[in-house]
Order: sequence, then C-alpha cells, then structure tokens
Amino acid sequence: MNRVRVGALLSGRGSNLQALLDAAQAPDCPYQIVLAISNKPGVQGLERAAAAGVPTAVLPHRDFTGREAFEQAMTAKLEAAGAELVAQAGFMRVVTGRFVTRWRDRLVNIHPSLLPAFPGLDTHARALEAGVKLHGCTVHLVRETVDRGPILGQAAVPVLPDDDTETLAARVLEAEHRLYPLCLSLLAAGHVRVEGEAAHVESPGKPLPLLINPAGSDTSASDVAAS
Repeated sequence: MNRVRVGALLSGRGSNLQALLDAAQAPDCPYQIVLAISNKPGVQGLERAAAAGVPTAVLPHRDFTGREAFEQAMTAKLEAAGAELVAQAGFMRVVTGRFVTRWRDRLVNIHPSLLPAFPGLDTHARALEAGVKLHGCTVHLVRETVDRGPILGQAAVPVLPDDDTETLAARVLEAEHRLYPLCLSLLAAGHVRVEGEAAHVESPGKPLPLLINPAGSDTSASDVAAS
C-alpha cells in the first residue's frame, strides 16, 4: 500500500499530532507522517514525533527576514521529505497567500470551534460567553483568510451548565483527536472533491461520519433520550 506522505506543522505540545501518529499505526491507514516542523524549539510535539521515528525540523520564525522567507524554508523542508499533504497541528502562525497557493487543497487545519462560529483565538471563552449549547471543532482546508476554507468534517460536543474554559476545552480536544485522523484519511484516500469553497466527501462504501457527536464522560446519548 502506497501511503500519502504528510508533513506536519506545529508550535506546541502536539496532542493532535499524536492522534495523527497513532492512527497512522493502523495497517490500512492511507497516510504516513514523514516530517514534523516546529517554529519553536524544545516543544513536546517534537518529542512525540521523534518517539514515533518521524524526522523533525526546527525553523524559528524570528530567524527569518519575514513570513515569506520563513515559509520558503518550510516548503523546502516539506518538498525534501516528499510531502504531498500538509497538516497544521497546533501551528500558531498565520500563513501567507503564497504558501496557501503552493499547497492549495492539500493544506489542512483543525480549529477548536464549529466554524464559521468563533474564528480566531479564545474560542472556548467566547462560546461560554455567547451561551451556545453546542461547541466543537472543525477540520478544513486552509485559505488565505484565517479559519476559513472548505470544511471536511466537524465534531460537536455539549456545553454543560457547570463548564468553564478548561472543562470545555478538554471535551473539545477529545473530539479533535477523533476527527482529525478521520478527515486526513479521507483526504489522503482521495475521497474529497473541492468545488469552489465547498468540499464534497465521496466514498463508494457506507455513509461517512463527517459530523461526530462524542458524548462527554458526564453525559451520553441514552441520557439525552431519557430526559
């Protein structure tokens, strides 16, 4: 089986990278992580990649004259590794239109909200302030506008009455770890067709769970049905 080669971009602890690495252990996974690039040295994500036998590279963005020079260095590393797809896994840098164009429809990101709601930072605090009853995460193809692009899949979690930002973030993160490997696998397996700014996921098999509703440990589907 020829697996699609994926380069990962990260800036921190790399928990989503770990989820992608864990999923790649399955013999039928259609992708493999071939390189992990961090713009920050010494982060846990680099340790996770190294522990999985994945080559790593550190490119501190402040060492470059500007964003384009930094991205050219990233692209050079990705191309040298033979990357066909690029997965942002907690990569805390806004990329330029030139980088998006270079990797158009092959650059994937996960965002901790149900886009288009709450783009940007502090999504969990903003969700609590808005009083929404469902929150979650979105995997999408990257466009030049931050947190915009064709949506590959979403995962919804309940917002509970006693939630604070930490408990809500933990529930969303658990959903992220389920959703991201699924969506990356669909893209790698060729099941995604992009028309304009919409992504259509096609598969000859059973319906695909592109909207995941993972119940938290303190609630379940049966509890909701019984209420």
